[in-house]
Amino acid sequence: MKLVVVSAGLSVPSSTRLLADRLAAAVGRQAAGVEVEVVELRDLAVEIAHNFTNGFPERRLAAALEAVTEADGVIAVTPVFTASYSGLFKSFFDVLDREALVGKPVLIAATGGTARHSLVLEHALRPMFAYLRAVVAPTGVYAASEDWGAEGLEARIERAAGELAALMTGLTGTKREAPPAVVPFEEQLARLAAS
Repeated sequence: MKLVVVSAGLSVPSSTRLLADRLAAAVGRQAAGVEVEVVELRDLAVEIAHNFTNGFPERRLAAALEAVTEADGVIAVTPVFTASYSGLFKSFFDVLDREALVGKPVLIAATGGTARHSLVLEHALRPMFAYLRAVVAPTGVYAASEDWGAEGLEARIERAAGELAALMTGLTGTKREAPPAVVPFEEQLARLAAS
């Protein structure tokens, strides 16, 4: 199974990337055979901007978009700017094909300076991924500055990773049955009359 981690952290080192790495490691502990690829959006910022102006992804951006499209699951992590996801984070998902995340398991996460922004998961990230028709894990993970090294963060990481691993295994490990055949209305009436 392929897990792609999209990290929109801007600094080096980045608490956003740290959270992304911890989430990916936790998924790896809970699902056997997970191959992880990290997409660092900071390195793609110029190519994302060029894609908006010319309509074509350059080589590295095309590879990142393909990785997300081909993934069995995605972890999407953004820093909080002005009470929402970062512009770079949103821009990446704006240039991604609209069908790329349909039915794909996604774990949402964010970092910020204060716990006051923790609702960004519910008022910004979850609606965006619902619009893209992804299957969003029930538990999102928000890490404020005071959460690092404090109790509770690791438990949230493990719970969210377990949910994503279960979604990835369930959605990629089972065969979907074909939907039942549509029976024309006239045939349904004939069956009812015969019974």
